[in-house]
Amino acid sequence: MTEFLLAAASAFWLGILTSISPCPLATNIAAISFIGRRAEGAMKATHSGLAYSLGRALAYTGLGAVVVFGLLSVPGVSNFLQRYMNKLLGPLLILVGMHLLGLLGFTLATSIGSQVLRERAAGGGVWGAGFLGILFALSLCPVSAALFFGSLIPLAVAQGSKILLPMLFGVGTGLPVVVVAALLSGGERTLGSALHRLDRVQKWSLRITGAVIIGVGIYLTIRFVFLA
Repeated sequence: MTEFLLAAASAFWLGILTSISPCPLATNIAAISFIGRRAEGAMKATHSGLAYSLGRALAYTGLGAVVVFGLLSVPGVSNFLQRYMNKLLGPLLILVGMHLLGLLGFTLATSIGSQVLRERAAGGGVWGAGFLGILFALSLCPVSAALFFGSLIPLAVAQGSKILLPMLFGVGTGLPVVVVAALLSGGERTLGSALHRLDRVQKWSLRITGAVIIGVGIYLTIRFVFLA
């Protein structure tokens, strides 16, 4: 039970870290600013921001659930993961931690939807904002791809969690976006001051999280590979 609660807290934190990473954060600010300019009135702008956040959360929840369910539902893959997942998880976490610390780079990224489709979604009111959140969530940057596929998915597979851990990750990605939307309503000066502080927090968060992930990876590697 304690192990699962730790996994749940980790999934939620990984979601928050994903959302405040430079590439997703810049995308979120641009999207919410664009939505806010098209919305008529502060209330509709707030609702659109919440819908955008919900769309991001649903996208990550759905994608995570599909990937984990697919991995666990194929008998051959499921048996392989049940037998070797603990041995693979340690080295994989070490690689993810090294990437977060800037010691290892890769260019995995995705882009979903054309620019025209995104502009139409942004102008489609609350429902359009939710759809835009889904599109931007599935357009993964290197850091978000590393956290999602390199940390969340192995964690969810190891715990056999097809819904809850991906959902907590998705909710974590949505919370900072709600904060950004609220700051935008307070004006550019409020947003600028908050983003300056957030930039410092984000840098240290990535470093601390990367170091912790490497430490956990080393522990799991020693326990399940060398001492097994």
